[in-house]
Amino acid sequence: MTVLYVFDLLGTFAFAVSGAIAAVRKKMDLYGILVLATVTAVGGGTIRDVLVGRIPPFIFRDITYFFVSITAGLLVFFFHKYVERRFKLLLIMDAIGLGTFTVIGISVGLKFNINYFGAVFLGVMTATAGGMMRDLLQGEVPLVLQREIYASACIAGGLIFVCLDILIVPANLNIFISAFAVIAIRMISITKNWNLPKPKT
Repeated sequence: MTVLYVFDLLGTFAFAVSGAIAAVRKKMDLYGILVLATVTAVGGGTIRDVLVGRIPPFIFRDITYFFVSITAGLLVFFFHKYVERRFKLLLIMDAIGLGTFTVIGISVGLKFNINYFGAVFLGVMTATAGGMMRDLLQGEVPLVLQREIYASACIAGGLIFVCLDILIVPANLNIFISAFAVIAIRMISITKNWNLPKPKT
């Protein structure tokens, strides 16, 4: 079990928790909570695998991701008040998941001989599509399209990944640096309350 795999599972758990909490706030039942938890956690990676022809998608090849998502949903169902009080910890875990999912998505793209632009797109989609699906399922405009440095952190990390790959930096070191960059940008933006500019109205 590699460090990246552990971080991947940690990010899956964090994303699943965010989906489950969103479902609780919308007063969904147990099934709705589990669906939103799972979609948020594995939606982006599943779409990525289908697009590159990696069939069956990862969630069906390693059922651990499914169990992690369901476990997170059940924990929120029974202990949602306690979980929400640990909001800062969830933000850290979410940032770790964001960075990990980004570099995994890019790595999968390059493995399937997709160019750098396409690989970065896959990385961003892997990290953000699940959250977008969560928001759409609960009838809201996706959070990633409205505010906060989120997808843009993935893009920045993806560009760093590409630059280091062109410079032939060892893959493991590249993954670590790029994922750390995404995590750092995300956490700093939360601390400093950074947001992308919006048109004046």
